[in-house]
Amino acid sequence: MSDYVPALISIAFHGVTLAMVLYLISVGLSVTMGLMGFVNLAHGAFAMAGGYLASTLLNRYGMPFALAILLAVVIVTAVSLVLERVLYRRFYGGAELDQVLLTMGLIFVSVGAATYIWGPLPQPMQIPKSLQGGIEIMGRILPVYRIFLILCGAILVTLLWLALERTRFGAQLRAAVDNLRMAETVGIDTSRLFAFAFALGSGLAALGGALGAEVFAITPGYALEHLVYFLIVVAVGGLGSIRGPFFAALMVGITDTALKYYVPELGAFFIYLLTMAILLRYPRGLMGT
Repeated sequence: MSDYVPALISIAFHGVTLAMVLYLISVGLSVTMGLMGFVNLAHGAFAMAGGYLASTLLNRYGMPFALAILLAVVIVTAVSLVLERVLYRRFYGGAELDQVLLTMGLIFVSVGAATYIWGPLPQPMQIPKSLQGGIEIMGRILPVYRIFLILCGAILVTLLWLALERTRFGAQLRAAVDNLRMAETVGIDTSRLFAFAFALGSGLAALGGALGAEVFAITPGYALEHLVYFLIVVAVGGLGSIRGPFFAALMVGITDTALKYYVPELGAFFIYLLTMAILLRYPRGLMGT
């Protein structure tokens, strides 16, 4: 029993940390697929770009941690707006196969570009001295940086919920997710809404990729290696839902951490099994509409 409680604390702690990173990256994908009906498999490329930019600004240019993260998010958000206007918008309402081919192509382009610019090795993330070290809780040393990640994730989740539930933009976005045609008939500029929602989702992905570089190593294959986790969070949570992916991310993060701790030889097998069981019972996800 003396070893059991610390192990549970460690699993819950690291599982919640993983969940926060997964949610920040995946929630934008949920909105994109639910609102626009667009299968954006390249969503993880924005998270990868955020991680690469943040690490470059920190390691090469010596920027302060907060400024490097902020600048990386701003750059990725601006680039996503250009891509939305030039590429994505041309495929709205198109065949899903075309969307899949486009976004898979973007993934491989991002892999090639990252390999050419940064090389094949993972990029280190310099954590500020104030966030280094650990805190002992019931026999376990919990990293300060991961505590910081959990706090940041909780704050951002709260702010995102308030923005979508208590603002005019949030009301328009929820209306468009519920009934796109009706939203257009009452005067909502869905084209502008799509662009803003796409940029918001991409910016959150970049933030998750930058802050979560210590959880998901930044490598050229980032967008492809972790794609299945992002899709699981979105599918289990429900397309177009904001709260659904949060609970799905918690489920995936804690379950994946626990199973890899107790039965590491099976890897993520049980996550896929659990995902299939949930989708068989709830085909539209836990909170999908």
